[in-house]
Amino acid sequence: MKRRLYFSLLLALLALSPVSGTLAQSGAGHILYGDFKVDESKVGGLKPINFDLDLYAVRGSLVARQKVGKNGRYRFDSLRNGEYVIVVQMENVEVARVRAVVYGATSGDFRQDILLEWSPALARRKDNKPGVVAAPQQHTRTPANNVLFNKAEEALKRKDRVQALLLLRQLVEADPKDFEAWTEIGTIHFIEKNNAEAEKAYVRALAELPSFGLALLNLGKLRMAQNNFPGAISVLTRAVKAQPSSADANQFLGEAYLYVVLNEIRKKSDTIEYMNEAARKAVEYLSEAIRLDPTGKAEIHLRLADIYNALDLKAQAVAECEKFLAKKPDYPSRKKLEQFISENKKP
Repeated sequence: MKRRLYFSLLLALLALSPVSGTLAQSGAGHILYGDFKVDESKVGGLKPINFDLDLYAVRGSLVARQKVGKNGRYRFDSLRNGEYVIVVQMENVEVARVRAVVYGATSGDFRQDILLEWSPALARRKDNKPGVVAAPQQHTRTPANNVLFNKAEEALKRKDRVQALLLLRQLVEADPKDFEAWTEIGTIHFIEKNNAEAEKAYVRALAELPSFGLALLNLGKLRMAQNNFPGAISVLTRAVKAQPSSADANQFLGEAYLYVVLNEIRKKSDTIEYMNEAARKAVEYLSEAIRLDPTGKAEIHLRLADIYNALDLKAQAVAECEKFLAKKPDYPSRKKLEQFISENKKP
């Protein structure tokens, strides 16, 4: 295998694959909105009233979050051109993931409806079952503290992060063990790009509950945003251990290993064994994320294509691109992927 070729091959794929980097970021001021509907016809009993929607840039940075009621409507404002992922959570457990492309020369409105079916399998996700969720992971609060927390959540829904942070600070002063409040504080700082304070808050949340999946995942994303991939791998490994059936945790751990591989290639490092081990783990965790959520994690096929192409394994890279297009035939940049397939597929 020719190590000298890796860097140029990688750059070729990065320039070609629309998922290897976000779309041009020249536009701004877009609105992403849509109906949020839940079909509850197949399951009886108690069902959730509200869901959390977290909006991430395709590379993993948290952009915004809001609560939405079943059969309501969500809206994210002031978005730049790019590819985004809407993560739907129910009681801090991911239940769906929807991809959206926001792109235009001028500000525009982009609609992406989210339709969920409340099935027996989905209902079981909120149960305390080994291998799905290690614990309910909800902090027990006094009535007064619960009022503060709910007010903070309402402030976040209004995007009043200053008021939300003030309320959450009051809450942790009254109850320093409230790991959910510490996590929310961290997320506000993360959105505000105050990375140092965000990390402090996430670390504090994990000091109170080391297995808290949301704090582990967000701290991992924060460290990835800072290019601290060894630190991200450390915490995301804990996230996978705490929630092995979380497609999200597996995905981001795989991507952290992927970035290690890409960095080694960019440095033209001679640590081939280290790079190969990182590549193996990236493939392992990214593949597991696809297995856990074949449709919602379709874009991961292009991450795997990144790895195989960087290692000059063209046949595998082409196969992953073909799998992605089979799942996403209406992908906006389909022609670029088809060009890559055509140029690299053996007759």
